[in-house]
Amino acid sequence: MKKVYFDSAATTQLRDEVISSITEVLKTEYGNPSSTHSYGRSSKSLLENARKEIAKLLNVSASEIIFTSGGTEADNLILTSAVRDLGIKRIISSRIEHHAVLHTLEWLQKEYKIQIDFVNLKDCGHVDYEHLEKLLTDTSQKTLVSLMHVNNEVGNLLDLKQVALLCKKHNALFHSDTVQSVGHFELDFKETPIDFAAAAAHKFHGPKGAGFAFIRKNSGLRALIHGGEQERGMRAGTEAVYAIVGMAEALKISYQNLEKERQYITGLKEYFKKQLSVNFPDVKFNGGCLDNEQSTYTLLNVCLPISSEKAMLLLFQLDLKGIACSKGSACQSGSEGGSHVLNEILSDEDLSKPSIRFSFSSFNKKEEIDYVVDVLKEFVKS
Repeated sequence: MKKVYFDSAATTQLRDEVISSITEVLKTEYGNPSSTHSYGRSSKSLLENARKEIAKLLNVSASEIIFTSGGTEADNLILTSAVRDLGIKRIISSRIEHHAVLHTLEWLQKEYKIQIDFVNLKDCGHVDYEHLEKLLTDTSQKTLVSLMHVNNEVGNLLDLKQVALLCKKHNALFHSDTVQSVGHFELDFKETPIDFAAAAAHKFHGPKGAGFAFIRKNSGLRALIHGGEQERGMRAGTEAVYAIVGMAEALKISYQNLEKERQYITGLKEYFKKQLSVNFPDVKFNGGCLDNEQSTYTLLNVCLPISSEKAMLLLFQLDLKGIACSKGSACQSGSEGGSHVLNEILSDEDLSKPSIRFSFSSFNKKEEIDYVVDVLKEFVKS
């Protein structure tokens, strides 16, 4: 059976170079980086070199990179500590954020009685910047804005710099879940005055279980996980050196190949859009997918002209044909009620049709797109 992987927004294939670097560390650098003997010092050196490499790529200080288990932990650390330790009383966010943010906000509202305001969304789910500024003009409570850079389901891009400058103008803090953009876009956190960000290695061809939080120097944030003094006291627990080294290697390679891979993957996305439009004239593209200036080049969310009766079987049939894609975030697979993102931005009529997220990487080929389109045509005719 042919196998096609179009679910890179959920997780990506590891690069061979990353596997080699991880394997080498596992075999030869097994010391605890907190130990003072030579084995520990060697592991510590690898850890700090990885931190410096990541910091250099984002144009920040190494001390501003805190290693975590992934994006969810980084989001939780930043949001919870901001409320608990920085006196944040209000958080402005959107209803189409990742659940790592939305569920954390729900918990913070319940536990700390903070105010949650949601910014209005324009057509296709783009943030209404005028409404955001209107919300920010209320300076009666210490405020943090939490808006993701790239929406993980429909690919909409946030203007990070514009939001960061709005927050500075109104004396608010700014956190962004950049899990879908780190490794795929040039991010310069010195030029863009963001306060906090989250990233996960497995979104840019690195290992699962490794990520980091960017925390602006002297922010005042404190640890969420307590124990030892690892990560400058910000995150207790022995670091997974092999995974962190793999993450730094993956990010370095991503930056080295950024423009070449962006052009290649954009070409795949454009080809897929054309083939779908030709073969399914009534197809719709959710979110800002059609606008390459306002959406990521790495994914396409497609609303197919298929009856609601057939819709329930589509993903199952694609899987039987060896095609990996998704209805939305892998983190909410199996949840009832469908995608919270699509529920926010689609009409009832379009919600009754199947919407599928296809997400790409440089490992994909045009022939795979042809195969997927043929399978979809066969399914529609059946």
